Amino acid sequence: MIITLCGGGSTFTPGIVKSIALRKDELDVDEIRLYDINEERQRKIGVLVDWILHEDLGLDIKLTVTTDKKTAFTDASFVFAQMRVGGYAMREQDEKIPLRHGCVGQETCGCGGLAYGMRTIFPMVELIDDVEKYAKKDYWILNYSNPAAIVSEGCRVLRPNARIINICDMPIAIIDVVCAALDIDKKDVEYDYFGLNHFGWFTSIRHKGEEVLPQLREYIKEHEILLPDSYLKGMSSLMSKKPEETTDEHPEQNRHTKGSWYYVWKGEYEIMECFPEYLPNTYLNYYLQQKEFVEHSNPERTRANEVEETREKNLFDGIDHYEKTGEIDESTFYAGSHGDWIADLAIALKNDTKQRFLVICENKGAIPNMPYDAMVELPAYIGKNGPEVISRDNIPLFQQGLMMQQLNSEKLIVEACIEGSYEKALQAFTLNKTVPSMTVAKEVLDEMIEANKDYWPELK
Repeated sequence: MIITLCGGGSTFTPGIVKSIALRKDELDVDEIRLYDINEERQRKIGVLVDWILHEDLGLDIKLTVTTDKKTAFTDASFVFAQMRVGGYAMREQDEKIPLRHGCVGQETCGCGGLAYGMRTIFPMVELIDDVEKYAKKDYWILNYSNPAAIVSEGCRVLRPNARIINICDMPIAIIDVVCAALDIDKKDVEYDYFGLNHFGWFTSIRHKGEEVLPQLREYIKEHEILLPDSYLKGMSSLMSKKPEETTDEHPEQNRHTKGSWYYVWKGEYEIMECFPEYLPNTYLNYYLQQKEFVEHSNPERTRANEVEETREKNLFDGIDHYEKTGEIDESTFYAGSHGDWIADLAIALKNDTKQRFLVICENKGAIPNMPYDAMVELPAYIGKNGPEVISRDNIPLFQQGLMMQQLNSEKLIVEACIEGSYEKALQAFTLNKTVPSMTVAKEVLDEMIEANKDYWPELK
């Protein structure tokens, strides 16, 4: 059993590898391979991964670190894809260019998400082709490369027969926070959810079969935020520090509860004051409170800078320290539900467990009043043949209207990328709810074209 991590130089790799290793028996894993085009970055991550496997856990799992596709994918059963095309330099552009024009600056939402999607569609297709060529015939690609909605639509159009499951850990992060707020055990929680990726709603959250959404609504109303008190400690000071003073406080916490994420969790309260029926995905804040998020954003220091100054810096400083001294600080790398969830999904596929997961999949009537070919995010039972999606009734008009606008914006950007169409790209930017006008959409798009000239297809 070989598992390959594509994007092996990611800061998430050590945590994911640890999750895989702790499930060695269920996965029967013999070898883990790290594959990345950034050789030096991956080499450093490989040093830490080697320590985790062979010194920390004392396992006999073989580790291969490579930049060669054939070496990476030959006979692999699972490929975990976590590519970031353009790295943090381009993420910074995704966030700062829209903000300069008064639009939300976020890596997966709005103009930034559209730009990131345009960079990622063809590399993902190339990955699928490489895996098809070299991996086992019953391979599975578990893709959590952002922006997952656009990437999954691109894969649906260009490689409809690929054995790929697109996933996102944000709903899991939300459930982690909900459980911490209500002091309940996540292993006893089941939920219902519908939407697009980064654009959905929890319609039910049950703990040991008992509905806890009413209790959660009261908690959010009382605290005016969806965060436990323990998570709030240090967050305000983190946000107010100068960049050179910033550290990643409380590393044991959910990685989605750091820095500017404060406003996102605060937004859960603000949205539910207006629309209390469902618990929104945190990313809906960027679409429903565009004006407010632009106002409290700093165009000179965005989330990309926060991550570089905290998680990125801490991890690579920790690796450098280990290489010099032999001393390891486990707090420098993130390990938690992100990696656990991905490894558990692989177990469900391999062992046909029919465990319930939230996945991004073609609608095919699962939401009756959404298009048949929409890539939607829904609960599904996972077994050896892939997802068995759980269908639901029609969704309300408000949610359906928002989803159709977002869906069509994403479909248009995929068509623009494939066809090299400037007009369709402009339509995608104009239609997106984070953009106030056609004129602004054109200004942002034109600046994005220049910034992405090394990554995007030519638009005519």
